[in-house]
Amino acid sequence: MPVMLKEYCDYPLPAMHRVKQSFTRQVLDDIPVRIAEEFARNEVSSKIFNGAKVAVAVGSRGIRNLSLIVKETIDHIKALGGKPFIVSAMGSHGGGTPEGQKEVLASYGITEEAMGVDVVTSVDSEFIGTTSGGIKIYFDKAALAADVVVPINRIKLHTDFVGEIHSGLCKMLVIGLGNQIGCSSVHEADFDIFADVLIEGAQMIMKRAKIGFGIAILENAYDETAIIEALPGENLISREKELAKLAKDLMPTLMIPDIDVLIVDEIGKNISGSGFDPNILGKSFLLKKFILPVPVIRRMVLYDVTDESHGNAVGVGLFDVITRKVFNKLDLPLMYANGLAVKSSEGSRIPMTAETEEEALRFGIQLVRGADREHLKIVRIKNTLSLGEIEISDALLPEVAKNERLTLID
Repeated sequence: MPVMLKEYCDYPLPAMHRVKQSFTRQVLDDIPVRIAEEFARNEVSSKIFNGAKVAVAVGSRGIRNLSLIVKETIDHIKALGGKPFIVSAMGSHGGGTPEGQKEVLASYGITEEAMGVDVVTSVDSEFIGTTSGGIKIYFDKAALAADVVVPINRIKLHTDFVGEIHSGLCKMLVIGLGNQIGCSSVHEADFDIFADVLIEGAQMIMKRAKIGFGIAILENAYDETAIIEALPGENLISREKELAKLAKDLMPTLMIPDIDVLIVDEIGKNISGSGFDPNILGKSFLLKKFILPVPVIRRMVLYDVTDESHGNAVGVGLFDVITRKVFNKLDLPLMYANGLAVKSSEGSRIPMTAETEEEALRFGIQLVRGADREHLKIVRIKNTLSLGEIEISDALLPEVAKNERLTLID
């Protein structure tokens, strides 16, 4: 039985045109030199003493140059007489298991062979205490036993909440190093107060664990390393708040304001915790307001899931249509473990499924109420990390003409 009427399968689809979006491009040219400069600061180097067991916390996905940054950090700790080891800090990711988290780290290039140190993914946690709002805080036992803890993470807008801090070092301390039990516990908190819970949780952890300093990474709109800064434990939270504001200014946006159908080539955990960044597309089951300007998007179509996601396609539920290729890649246990940990089933729901990319697009157009098939406003992006170049349909060419930050490539 046909899914659509023949007339909906045969009309010509609009021509697509490549367009360049121009953003501010602050780039850190020499990462080893920059990290050496940070370790030369007394308030950083003084945290490492001879023979100190140093837990270097790593686990966030999609960070450009992560393996280089981690290796340089480890080498400088060794040079100061420390004995570093890597501890996984990714909450429920990797299925919340030691094997799964070791596999995730390996996909980032973080292995014992590459880093020259032990990689610990035991995921055992110790209860730290309860916040003023009744949220139980946990912390990784291996990190808690260390003489010094050094979290390494990117600071950026979070996909699920808004506050003085977003995704960064505090979140890694509270959720990443809380492992699955800590992740699940913290996600009992309402997202309206989530940033405050993370700050209070981080303060509690700092009273028990020896947080020497954190390595903060900021990226520009082109997914390039823009800033690396070491944040000493005594002012880690206050400085992270300042860097969160700066991270917002470095973010890309989708500059086409009104879209009938948005095609996304891929989502993935290496792109964003939600598969894509809701701050850019303005689509979320959890965010109630968006800090960045977001377009009006009537329908969204997804073509693929990144291999680095290992089938964890959380975020797929925000789409209206997916391809059979996406469907066949779904690892439901991984998705459900992630969804259950953050108390959200919506991102794991499976949309309408089309056999081919063209059929998926035609499904998406058909779902737009009152769509003008002579002037369809279609935009295609690779993913929300790669917005320097997009594709637009004929009807959107006037948007390029009136925006000096948009340039027609062909």
